[in-house]
Amino acid sequence: MLKISTVDQGEMVNIKLEGKISGPWVEELSNYWQQSKGSYGKKKVEVDLSGVTFVDLAGKKLLCSISSDGAQLAGSGLVPKALIDEICAEGSGAKSRNSLLPKQKTAHLIILLVLAFFSAATTRAEDGATLRLTLRDAVATALKENPQVQIATLNFAESEQDRSIARSALLPQVGVEVLDRAMRFNLYAEFGSKFPGIPEHAGPFQFFQAGPSVSMPLLDLSLWRRWQAAHEGVNASQADESAVHEQVVLLVVSQYLSGMRADAAVKAAQSRVDLAQALYDQAGDLQKHGVGTGIDTLRANVELQNEKQSLLEAQTQQKVSLYGLARLLNLDPHREIELADSPDFYETPEINTAESIEQAYAARPEMKTLLARVHAAELARRGESESRLPTLNFYGTWGEQGLSAPGVIPAYIYQVTVDVPLFTGGRIRAEIAKNDLEMKKLEAQGADLRNQIALEVKTSEEQLDAARHEVDVANLGVNLAHEEVSQARDRFQAGVANNIEVVSAQDALARANDNQIEALYRYNQSRADFSRAVGQIESLYTK
Repeated sequence: MLKISTVDQGEMVNIKLEGKISGPWVEELSNYWQQSKGSYGKKKVEVDLSGVTFVDLAGKKLLCSISSDGAQLAGSGLVPKALIDEICAEGSGAKSRNSLLPKQKTAHLIILLVLAFFSAATTRAEDGATLRLTLRDAVATALKENPQVQIATLNFAESEQDRSIARSALLPQVGVEVLDRAMRFNLYAEFGSKFPGIPEHAGPFQFFQAGPSVSMPLLDLSLWRRWQAAHEGVNASQADESAVHEQVVLLVVSQYLSGMRADAAVKAAQSRVDLAQALYDQAGDLQKHGVGTGIDTLRANVELQNEKQSLLEAQTQQKVSLYGLARLLNLDPHREIELADSPDFYETPEINTAESIEQAYAARPEMKTLLARVHAAELARRGESESRLPTLNFYGTWGEQGLSAPGVIPAYIYQVTVDVPLFTGGRIRAEIAKNDLEMKKLEAQGADLRNQIALEVKTSEEQLDAARHEVDVANLGVNLAHEEVSQARDRFQAGVANNIEVVSAQDALARANDNQIEALYRYNQSRADFSRAVGQIESLYTK
């Protein structure tokens, strides 16, 4: 619908348009303009578009034609202004200004696209940059970003809210009540007989009440025990969070060590490829000079291809280990990772097994969790037992009462209630028996956990001691293997022997390198396992 209003102001005629300029209303506006524009003479004509809500393509063309006839388009608001800028491109005075508008928009668009391109390029460069991580950096990142750590933190926060809920039952409960009630009832239904001269119904009665109410348990030991048990639940949840931290740190350390082992394997494989390539070139040179044979060259070529195959396997394992580390750190799977640390040997002090086991009993978060649950079960049992005792509760209200709001007077109720449970259908006895069974389960879990911790401490100690000696033996083996390769090359160069000795020495060096890498990996892994067994792995790799 389109509404057209005309106001003659003497020297100027104002035509106000309201509604939509579309469909049949375009033709109506066109007819109106054609009939009336000749009667305005030399008066200035202004078309007010402030009330226009929509204009279709035909309407825009019509307004453009009206503007070309000398009328001035005007209006306030975003829609009218946008219409005027678009329509008046051919109007007098506005033509030059609006002819620049498409160019300005094009320039702005180009600038925005360029900025977006450079911003995206910068973002891709930042995202694609290789992330260089030390072992401590990896552990710190995992303790912030790993989903299991975040879930454990949320569980701890949830247990704190459970404690607040349990505590709220011991605190006053205050509310405000507003009641406006109308009541009508049947006397015959209430008393079972009719009374002569008395109507069968009574009412309606109006009742109004408004005011606060307060309730609070003065003595309820079961609620008190429930709050204490919730407090122990917080301690158990906190210990669970620490246990998750310890487990995640162990996984990250193991994965990082696996990555370092893969890196070392790649470097060793690459050095063996370089050595095999040099021996193959040496065999070829000797064959050209008539000193060596074709079988020596072929044998050296076979060994070279074997070493290249080993290099490819080591590189694949390196990538897989880095993918596993990125998963533990909850990183973008497209982000490249580089390990900044190198496998090192750390001298560890002598370990006293008995002291380590006692230390583990005191420090392991699993033991703390179990102890907290035992205390919570004991408190729950005491609470169920004490639920046989009387409870003392306070309830009070104060408010304005009356038959209607204008006629209210102050009224109050204060009461103290003593509740003595006499018969509960065996519920309390069953709850106590249930808690006894739970405590027996926790005792069995505690004995099993103590045995498990002792076994982990002893096992990790033996593995650490064995790995320490394996490193010494592996280092000696690598030195001897290098010496064997050097002597075999010299003998082959001098023509004293064929390159079978060289190939055998190469194989021995490969085994020695693998043994050294595995020994160093097992030593560092055993060191992490022992720290986990005594409950100190997080402090060892985060300080």
